Amino acid sequence: MKKEGNKSRKLIFDQEGLQALAKRLKEIRSEKGVSQEELAYRSEITLSQIARIETVRINPTVSTIFKLVRALEIPLDELFNFNLEPLTKE
Repeated sequence: MKKEGNKSRKLIFDQEGLQALAKRLKEIRSEKGVSQEELAYRSEITLSQIARIETVRINPTVSTIFKLVRALEIPLDELFNFNLEPLTKE
């Protein structure tokens, strides 16, 4: 595959969205009495990855989100039960 000119791929890291997701994941874990260690075991995701998601150090994949939702036995929309501000162009 050929690159077009000097265009580079920009990684997307929505800090606000990832912070809201991390906060919601922690809330759900707390409500269910599930530790990070237990969630790691149930989801087959490493403990360090769970910690990095909850501290907004990584941008989890959709597949990772699916594993977390299944491990917590919640509907997908429960994890995404938060609001985001609209994007503004500067």
